[in-house]
Amino acid sequence: MKKDHIEKFYSLLAAEMPEPKGELDWINSYTLLVAVVLSAQATDVGVNKATGPLFKKVKTPAAMVKLGEAGLKNFIKSIGLYNTKAKNVIRLSQILLDEHGGRVPETRDALEALPGVGRKTANVVLNIAFGVPTIAVDTHVFRISNRTGLAPGKTPLDVEKKLERVTPAKWKPHAHHWLILHGRYRCKARKPDCLACVVADVCAFKGKTTL
Repeated sequence: MKKDHIEKFYSLLAAEMPEPKGELDWINSYTLLVAVVLSAQATDVGVNKATGPLFKKVKTPAAMVKLGEAGLKNFIKSIGLYNTKAKNVIRLSQILLDEHGGRVPETRDALEALPGVGRKTANVVLNIAFGVPTIAVDTHVFRISNRTGLAPGKTPLDVEKKLERVTPAKWKPHAHHWLILHGRYRCKARKPDCLACVVADVCAFKGKTTL
């Protein structure tokens, strides 16, 4: 996608969604981290149903460790892979207490060293909790980047690096939210709603619906 098209692409998404926000519910940086870890291969809606009651009781790593793995499972058993996720959340909570004074670290390396935290999760936490202009690449962002020609790449890391290069600085703080929400509600995997798409004019998708 050409430079002027990229600028227009983001400006149109920004006009449609001036204040884009992630759809996971959270209270503080710790509960955000937990929610994002739980959201792997799960829907935000499903995670929110589980974390609503959980976060009324647990808001800190210390409280989570006190709850314990078995106790946590009772809250999140409706979420896929809940056994592994419960183990990771308890372990990462203990590490936060032992190595970070109970605080969520503000660097990607430190976040990725936590159990259950990959690059995408780290980027989400850095962006939402700490305002770092990272771009997390999930299935929606990966699809849109390739489908529209915005930042084609064979792997999520390829796409992330290209998005970092081509996205103008002023759009980076909200870029991954715009892309995720656009992919979730407009540029869907099976049937993109091209007729209602605000970026259709600059999109390079060959299968674009025009009528």
